[in-house]
Amino acid sequence: MSEDSSEHIRVEREGAVARVVIDRAPVNAITLDDYRALADVFAAISGATDVHCVVLTAAGGRAFCAGLDLREFLASTPEQDPARALVVRSAFESVRTCAVPVIAAINGPALGAGAVLASVCDIRIAASSATIGLPEINVGRCGGGAYLGRLIPQGALRRMFFTGQPISAQEAYRIGLVDEVVDAAELPAAAARLAATIAAKSPVGLRYGKSALNEIEGLPVERGYPVEQGYSTRLMATDDAREAAQAVLEKRAPVWRGR
Repeated sequence: MSEDSSEHIRVEREGAVARVVIDRAPVNAITLDDYRALADVFAAISGATDVHCVVLTAAGGRAFCAGLDLREFLASTPEQDPARALVVRSAFESVRTCAVPVIAAINGPALGAGAVLASVCDIRIAASSATIGLPEINVGRCGGGAYLGRLIPQGALRRMFFTGQPISAQEAYRIGLVDEVVDAAELPAAAARLAATIAAKSPVGLRYGKSALNEIEGLPVERGYPVEQGYSTRLMATDDAREAAQAVLEKRAPVWRGR
């Protein structure tokens, strides 16, 4: 099943998995309208009770996302930049706070905004040919450090930021920026398998779990764990939690009710 969402952002469905595809040839550079479309798409997914996992990827083999559209950027003024920045932040936050897990399938260079989009997903799988970079310093911008800094050491972040040079998928894996590296031809299947595994879990459990992990990120353990326990207590009161435990005892597949 395919659902058209905007000119350059489209959504495809396979069961409980949504596949969000950036499709703007030649290198999937994104405009303000594309940022708005991404925000709208992920807001809609968050509200869709029949979607339990998302794969974010791109069309074509030249890039996952080469960042912002430089022609549009050059046509803007510093006075317009705060409003532009708000649109960009809204898009990133809509992905990061999506109610269900999001997997980035990085099929080519993820540069600037592309690197940030990958970083705000829950899990990142990269093609072995992919690269990730923060070239903002080369084009008169700053940005991306706050998001990537959640995932990688400060030295690695600052080297990427100050040199503007991309790193390989293998180096990104070494420093913890991506979670798995596969051959390019295997990437769609690898992402689909992981998404199907996740989507088979309790729908309400996935949503409570995503909210809990986002809320406790950055908190000291003595503050974060009680928050997580609170979500566990809320989950315990659901039909799905009872069904999960019963299915384990009876050695059968659970039947989720989504409540």
